[in-house]
Amino acid sequence: METDARLETSAVRSAGLSLLIVDDEITTRNLCNDVALETGLHVYASATTEQALEILDQYPVDIVITDLKVPQVGGLELIKRIRENNPQVAVIVLTQYGTIETAIEATRLGAADYITKPFHVEELRAKLDRLVHAIELDQENRLLRQQLRSRPGFGGLIGVSPKMQRVYKLIEKVAQHTYPVLILGESGTGKELVARSIHFSGPRSNKPFAPVDCSALVPTLIESELFGYVKGAFTGAQHSKQGLFEAAGEGTLFLDEIGDLPVDLQAKLLRALQEHEVKPVGSNERVGIRARVIAATNRDLEAAIRTGNFRQDLYFRLNVVQIKLPPLRDRRTDIPLLVNAFLEKFCDPAHPIHTISEDAMRRIMAYDWPGNIRELENAIERAVALGTGPILHVGDLPSSLQYASVEKLPENDELVPLEALERRAILRALRETAGDKMAAARLLGIGKTTLYRKLKQYESEPHDGSNGPFVRKATNGI
Repeated sequence: METDARLETSAVRSAGLSLLIVDDEITTRNLCNDVALETGLHVYASATTEQALEILDQYPVDIVITDLKVPQVGGLELIKRIRENNPQVAVIVLTQYGTIETAIEATRLGAADYITKPFHVEELRAKLDRLVHAIELDQENRLLRQQLRSRPGFGGLIGVSPKMQRVYKLIEKVAQHTYPVLILGESGTGKELVARSIHFSGPRSNKPFAPVDCSALVPTLIESELFGYVKGAFTGAQHSKQGLFEAAGEGTLFLDEIGDLPVDLQAKLLRALQEHEVKPVGSNERVGIRARVIAATNRDLEAAIRTGNFRQDLYFRLNVVQIKLPPLRDRRTDIPLLVNAFLEKFCDPAHPIHTISEDAMRRIMAYDWPGNIRELENAIERAVALGTGPILHVGDLPSSLQYASVEKLPENDELVPLEALERRAILRALRETAGDKMAAARLLGIGKTTLYRKLKQYESEPHDGSNGPFVRKATNGI
C-alpha cells in the first residue's frame, strides 16, 4: 500500500501513541503530520478511507484525524466503522466552514472533537495535546488498576508512588511473621487498610481479624472489651463474655488509635503482650492468647512518652516493626488513580460518570487534603452525587476545592513572566517526583508529551543566569 503523505516517527517516541491522518489534500496531511510529530506521536497518513481502513487493520492507531469529505465512503461512514471495529480509537474531524451541523453529527457518532478549516496550528496542537493527555491517563489508570488487582492482599490499597511502594514492601515482609506492628499516619491515610493487608496477605488470612477503636470506647469498657469478663463482674454482667484478645484466636487484633488508650490500661496491655495471657474482669483465672497484635495511631507517641501520657515500655513492645503512611499531600502522583477508583466506586451504572475535567483535576491536585484519602473519597462521592453529566466539573466539587488557589504567586508580589512561572512549576514537579517525568506530568495536569516538548524547548532556547540552571537540571539525567 502506498501513500503520498509521509510515515514518520517523532524524536520524542516515548509517548508511544500513534495518529492516522485521513485527508485528500496533501498540504493538510503534511501540516497535521508536522504538528503531530511535535506532539510526540507516530504518524500514518492516507488520502482515502480505503487506505485508512487498511492501516487501522494492520497497525495500532490511537487517534484518527479525518476530513468529512474524504474520497470513497466519506468521513462519517469512516467514523461509524471505527466505532464498530476500533472503539478505543479517538477521532477528530476536519470540516469546512459552514458545515458545523455535519461536525455535530460526527460528534454524535462518537468523534471526540472537530476543527473547522482553515484552522490555526495552535488550535490543532492544543486539541491534540488535550486528547493525548486524556488517552495517556486512561491507559495508565487501566494498567495501574490491573497491577493493583493482581497484587494479592492489597486490593484496598491504591497507589504506585515510591512512598507507597516502600509501604507495600514492608507489608509483604511482616505479613509472614507474627511479631507486633505499629502503623503511624495522619487521620484518613488508610491505617486500617494496611492492617488488613498484613493480615490477609499472611498465613493467618483464614483466621479472624478483630478491629477495635480505642478512642471510641468509654474508658471503663475498654478493659472488658479487650480482656472479657465473667458473669457478675459488674452490674449488668448477666453472663460471661470473651474479650477481643481471646475471640481473635490465632488471627489478628487491630488496636486502632492506641495513643488514646488510658495509661492504667496500658500496663495491663503490656502484661498481656509479654505473658501471652489475659485476666477477664472479675476473674481470678488467666486465659492464654495467641492473637497477633497490630496497633495504629495518628498521635506522636514519642511526644506522649515525654509528657507521661504513653508508657515507653509499651511503645517498645508494639514498635517491633513500624510502618509510617505518607499523607496524601506527599504522594500527589497517586491522586489521579485514587480519583478514578472512587469514580468507579460511587458511579450509578444507569448514569455513569466516566472522567473528570482538567480544571477539576487541577484543583484536586493543588489542594493539600488535610483529611487525606478519606477527605478525597468524600469529595468525589459528593461530586458524583451532584454531577449531572458524564464529566465532573469544578462546580461539582466541594466549596473548599472550588475556591482553593491553584497557583501560588511568587513571594513579595514579584511580577514574573508567565514562561518563568511555567518553568518554576515544571522544576518543582520534577523535584517532587524525583525526576519521574510521567509522574510530574500527572502532577501538573498535562500530558507527558507536552512536558517533553517543553523540556526540549527550554534546552534549545538561549537562557540567562536565572533560567539556565533550571534547563540544565531539568533535562539532564532524568
